[in-house]
Amino acid sequence: MNLYLRYFDSEILVSNADEAIDFLSSIDEIGMNPELEADIREYAASDVLYPKRYKIRPRVYFIIIKTEAATMLDFKEKRALHSSEDRGRDRAASPALMKLNEEREGWYEGTMDFKRVLMVPGTGKFQYRDTHFVAQVKATSGLDCYNRIVEHLRQRVDERSQFPSAKGKNFNFCYLGMAKPVKS
Repeated sequence: MNLYLRYFDSEILVSNADEAIDFLSSIDEIGMNPELEADIREYAASDVLYPKRYKIRPRVYFIIIKTEAATMLDFKEKRALHSSEDRGRDRAASPALMKLNEEREGWYEGTMDFKRVLMVPGTGKFQYRDTHFVAQVKATSGLDCYNRIVEHLRQRVDERSQFPSAKGKNFNFCYLGMAKPVKS
């Protein structure tokens, strides 16, 4: 894995931590010290793929990015930021997203906060109002629960109303089981 380093207009693509430290040592403003050198070596040896930013002084940083790119041109054209295996690992679904798609037939309670379009009495103008909606539906997954709730609401509210993403924080669901929930 190669390292791309940049400090203002100075940039380089190197193949190891020693070359990166040599490059940074050549820039007086950075002030290479043993702690910084050890941190760069640790970052280069780690499995961490996200870029690392080092503060030089207020609002002045240099960055290091790990890349599979063999040349600066490849890096600039984003041809090889990470291998396909790394991309697959990065795209692994979060536990919440996996739970959303998990097939489990039964009753769900879905909670949604959405922007509902309502007419203001007296003025005849329309405005968005935050609306909290809770429903118990029979569904096969959390995503099916979301789709059924949105379908129900679209038939009953103004078409300009805005619904949240099923993956967002404004939609939650809870699996209630196979038996129909008792109203309290």
